Amino acid sequence: MEKISISDAREHLSELIEKAEAGETIVLTRNGEPVAELVPHRRGKGIRWEGIEEFKKKYGVEKIFPHIPADFDDPLPEDILLRPLPEQ
Repeated sequence: MEKISISDAREHLSELIEKAEAGETIVLTRNGEPVAELVPHRRGKGIRWEGIEEFKKKYGVEKIFPHIPADFDDPLPEDILLRPLPEQ
């Protein structure tokens, strides 16, 4: 991990960005104390809530799940769990 002062970073920003693109983390310092890090970009994980809203607007969908029963996560009855799967 490279450490560099903010004033030096201004002069070498393009080089520092290339290093970050290659996977390095660069610590920016002010008066010798770390204040920020230049890190490689990582695409966010998880649900992209804005994308859901865009989809709903584009296709005129008000709700993704219009109704969720109160018992949707209750355990299944044994007769369903023990029933053999239908043959295809």
